[in-house]
Amino acid sequence: MAERTGRTVLVTGASRGIGRAVATRIAAEGATVLVHFGTDGRGAERTVEEVRRAGGTGFAVRAELGVDGDVETLLAGVGAVLAGRPLDVLVNNAAAAPAGPLGVTTRAEFDRLFAVNVRAPYFLIEGALPLLRDGGRIVTVSSVATRMANPAQTSFAMTKGAVETMTRTLAAQLGARGITVNAVAPGATRTADNGAAFELPGLVERIAALTALDRLGTAEDVAEVVAFLASDAARWITGQVLDASGGLFLGPRVA
Repeated sequence: MAERTGRTVLVTGASRGIGRAVATRIAAEGATVLVHFGTDGRGAERTVEEVRRAGGTGFAVRAELGVDGDVETLLAGVGAVLAGRPLDVLVNNAAAAPAGPLGVTTRAEFDRLFAVNVRAPYFLIEGALPLLRDGGRIVTVSSVATRMANPAQTSFAMTKGAVETMTRTLAAQLGARGITVNAVAPGATRTADNGAAFELPGLVERIAALTALDRLGTAEDVAEVVAFLASDAARWITGQVLDASGGLFLGPRVA
């Protein structure tokens, strides 16, 4: 059984998918988890219920990211829940879905991708620093798209490349406070919410054939990596991007 820590943790985009899995996994350690959501209140309440069943304490906090005042709204909700307690862990998981390729993505879609995927986590970290305790943890969910060429996700990959650069630079800046800053890069990950995307005949098999571990990832696979980086066991790791793709596109597989 995991050590019970009683930490306070904010997970953005936690109403479903990887965010929900992260919130539930960390809750198993007895944490108080602030479940951020943008529009899916019902999904956030389900996450809160799963957090409580896992052994933690959960609170839903609403703020639509990518709009004016988003970070201020979120931090106000976080502050109300914490009521003077420090924040131990910030997990930046919320992200806008990939738009189309070059020539298809509109300026509005491009701007929204950067507003949600880059601007929001950057200013959320800035605003959360007074709440985050010395020795705290910041983990941002990136994507394996930053190390492989997928023209259908050019703008999305650009946003994730930006947060990986942010991770390294903020690790150097915040190290004096003992705060570690890391990122996790999932690959093809099937969740309860995106299963339909993998229903194209043969798609799962094709992706698995390109993956060293020969299967799709799950939200729980990624959550374990995030939980590790958020733990005391990862206290000597900072400024890193951990690939959590099962070895997607590492090179030819030898029979």
